[in-house]
Amino acid sequence: MTDLAISVSGLTKRFGEKTVVNNVSLDVRKGEIMGFLGPNGSGKTTTIRLMCGLLEPDSGEGRVLGHDIRTERRAIKRKVGYMTQRFSFYEDLTIAENLSFVAGLYGMSPKRQVVKDTIADLGLTALKDQLAGSLSGGWKQRLALAACIMHKPALLMLDEPTAGVDPKARREFWDEIHALAHGGLTVLVSTHYMDEAERCHRISYISYGDLIAQGTVPEVVQGAALTTYVVTGGDTAQAARLLRCALGVDQVAPFGATLHVVGRDAMALKTSVEVVASQTGCNAKMSDTSLEDVFIQLMGAAQDNMQ
Repeated sequence: MTDLAISVSGLTKRFGEKTVVNNVSLDVRKGEIMGFLGPNGSGKTTTIRLMCGLLEPDSGEGRVLGHDIRTERRAIKRKVGYMTQRFSFYEDLTIAENLSFVAGLYGMSPKRQVVKDTIADLGLTALKDQLAGSLSGGWKQRLALAACIMHKPALLMLDEPTAGVDPKARREFWDEIHALAHGGLTVLVSTHYMDEAERCHRISYISYGDLIAQGTVPEVVQGAALTTYVVTGGDTAQAARLLRCALGVDQVAPFGATLHVVGRDAMALKTSVEVVASQTGCNAKMSDTSLEDVFIQLMGAAQDNMQ
């Protein structure tokens, strides 16, 4: 237990008759970056809020940073940095003013020096007097991260932090996250981007309240037991139409001039792909299954509890 920043079991949360989080158990080791994946409405945000002390579970138990998630929620909040999906700072205040406000909430001293150091650490010095509302998505993201880590938390919880941010800013953001984790910070981050999930040490997949896959990316891909073929050349448009209703085919996705064809029944898939490739003048070869293939497969297999 001393190696775990998060250890929860049986977490359940209901809103009215809807079970949003259903019997979720999760362990996150100290210094680890855990990716939290799942479709919209799957319960990711609610689970994060349960673990950082903002919500109390209807059932289940656990500890975060050594504190009980039911009885020591205030202590958890002081040790966690939580970055929400939406930009949640005052847009009519400057970067420096927003950070000064946050430093005051945490009773940090000397406040002015703490703010100055935080601004410098994340490369915001040149923009410190700019209004937060006028910042680009990438700089808003940096401000939000600065506010989350200025009180030196032991655990960082990030809820889809890079939504709407350009690829360069996303890359820089993840470089910063890995630097923080290398320094001992534990990170739990929800994301829809497969390239970001692949940068995590481990991933957990939640679908409509149920946690259905956990492990490293190779472990999760292997556990899905999918077979993938890449179809090229010939009439790929016709091939796609034929394959979508063929035996053993679960997914058909165009990638440029090629098709990715995925299925659980390897033999039936192989037969269908070979027949359709022959009919349409295409070539087909087996390929590695991607995390995105697994993500789509898990989404398709899950039942939406909000229907």
